[in-house]
Amino acid sequence: MENASATESGIARPPGPSGLPVVGSLFEFVRDEYAFRERCAREYGDLAYYEVLGTPFYQVNSPDGIEHVLVHNNQNYVKGELFQESLGPVLGNGLLNSEGAFWRRQRHLIGPAFEPDRIAEYAETMVDRTEETATRWRDGAVRDVNEDMMELTLEIVADALFGVDVGRDVDTVASSLQVVMDYQEGLSADMLPLDVPTPGKIRLRRAVDDLESVVYRIIDERARNPGDDVVSRMLAVEDESGEGMSREQIRDEVMTLLLAGHETTALALTFTTFLLAQHPSVEERLLAELDDHLGGDPPTVEDVRNLPYLETVVKESMRLYPPVPGIVREATGTDEIAGYTIPEGATLSINQWTVHRDPSLYDDPMAFRPDRWTDEMEQSLPRLAYFPFSAGPRRCVGDRFAMLEAKVVLATLLQRYHLELVSDPSLDLVATITSRPRNPVLMRVHERT
Repeated sequence: MENASATESGIARPPGPSGLPVVGSLFEFVRDEYAFRERCAREYGDLAYYEVLGTPFYQVNSPDGIEHVLVHNNQNYVKGELFQESLGPVLGNGLLNSEGAFWRRQRHLIGPAFEPDRIAEYAETMVDRTEETATRWRDGAVRDVNEDMMELTLEIVADALFGVDVGRDVDTVASSLQVVMDYQEGLSADMLPLDVPTPGKIRLRRAVDDLESVVYRIIDERARNPGDDVVSRMLAVEDESGEGMSREQIRDEVMTLLLAGHETTALALTFTTFLLAQHPSVEERLLAELDDHLGGDPPTVEDVRNLPYLETVVKESMRLYPPVPGIVREATGTDEIAGYTIPEGATLSINQWTVHRDPSLYDDPMAFRPDRWTDEMEQSLPRLAYFPFSAGPRRCVGDRFAMLEAKVVLATLLQRYHLELVSDPSLDLVATITSRPRNPVLMRVHERT
């Protein structure tokens, strides 16, 4: 059953599931958020409307509508209250959360760390850390690949961007991040005010305290021994008015880079190895490219630029399993999308997961087919039919870093090991800020000869 076609104010409302009194579509949403969003996209068209616990959502399903929100009329949309409630307690006012002139200032200060020439300098660190991980693997051993990738990408981000070794902090960060993600999962069912000290909020506060102890130790280390790294530059930088960054703001930025900078890439690596393990012909073709171009040597930045099939493997993996399944925006003024009025203050839901799997955009969308990514195919796609790193001014500042890291790690590991999937050949994913496997992704390591 669909929603009524008009609101009480008489403004036409997009179609969508009507839900139940008071709770709206909460139960369907919580039962399987991925399936719910896909149903809204497939059944209700370019724009769908639903409510969860009294909060109205406008789900934008068309690439044109998404481009309108994220690119052409981006100044009318902010991350919004829902996003701030979700990540504010952890990331503070970091680059991911901040808005307006302050965000532009922070982006200007942090952006140089992710310029192409600077990113190229990180490749050696990525290879070194990956080879260290490879030496800990043993032929025939069964590994939780997601856990290993989380540890590896955390070490890469800390070493490359901050110039520190966080080996002793890996368990602390991993366990604290799990608490953060558990908290996100429970937000939609938490009907109590934010200041009510529920067990989940108490656990979150403790996890944030543990994360802060790691972050402040990184900041203090760089303050004592400044180097050519992101934290040292944040400690020294001044804007045009001569104002530097406060210790608290540096904390927010380091927390953002540490968590967002490793979580999504680790998931991309987990999903890619998971898919390769079930598609031997793709793995065989990829190995042929690596052998032909690298011959067993560690990859350089220039090497990675000349591995086109590796590029398509990662792109196809991030299409089928985007590490960030969806984003939200809040309208600061009235707008129009797909012929419907978007009222000021409305929350918009934009989902990479549903768009990347849309059969009207992709032939056989559930198939893992890296060779679909031809120049002709990409030119035929609407601009925002593929947006794993978002788009517009708020596109992920670390997108090039993440892509280089994913390709370097894969090229290094796959030359040395074949990974055989031994856990469930399907993924039970938890939809929070990212798409996390609910269970370990177990693979048996086979050393290549």
